[in-house]
Amino acid sequence: MITLYGFGEAFGLVDASPFVLKIDVYLRMAGLEFERTSTTSNLRTAPKGKLPYIVEEGKTISDSAFILDYLNAKPGVTMSSDLSPEQRAQAYLIAKSLDENFYWCLLYSRWISDQTWSLTKQAFFGSLPFPMNRLVAALVRRNVRSAIFKQGLGRHSEPEIQQIFMYTLDSLSILLDSKTYFMNETPSVLDACVFGFLAQFILADVVNDFNAIARRYENLHGYCRNIHERYYSQS
Repeated sequence: MITLYGFGEAFGLVDASPFVLKIDVYLRMAGLEFERTSTTSNLRTAPKGKLPYIVEEGKTISDSAFILDYLNAKPGVTMSSDLSPEQRAQAYLIAKSLDENFYWCLLYSRWISDQTWSLTKQAFFGSLPFPMNRLVAALVRRNVRSAIFKQGLGRHSEPEIQQIFMYTLDSLSILLDSKTYFMNETPSVLDACVFGFLAQFILADVVNDFNAIARRYENLHGYCRNIHERYYSQS
């Protein structure tokens, strides 16, 4: 049995991390049996100090990219086998764009934007006693702000960040067009990666400008709803 270690439910999603969510939906798409262990305390046991990681028969794999490599190699899994070499190359580059660019827009929208900060603070620190809830929240937010600035996105104004955000949404919308999935008629590893990120904006119970922008893309909205209904409606 595979055990997936993540953060836990938040904002109406099984996990508020796009990296955890993409592994969760991949396992469902691939038809692999698994169980979830969801708590922020998982960070203490995470081999690389980040989530997700999985454990199967005593073997631990961390980092979502390496987890996907491991799962794709399992006998009977066809999430990548039907892709051509060109499609695999495209899927890799699109997924890395989400990991290394789109992710920072998500961090900004939740941790820095004043529209969402109170909701984020309550979701992650609301269970802590006063005054720890305020002190820890302020410290983490300051660290996130510093990380976003060092990465480069935080040097832009919010309207500029929203424009960067829309560049990715525009591209995904064009690539998906009217198809059900991005590559073939059945979901591939790329669909797990894209859903993991898009759901954080389109399906999350969050009201801010970033989520409102994402929900304007009708085909991306329908794409997320379709996957959610197929793999999560009876969870």
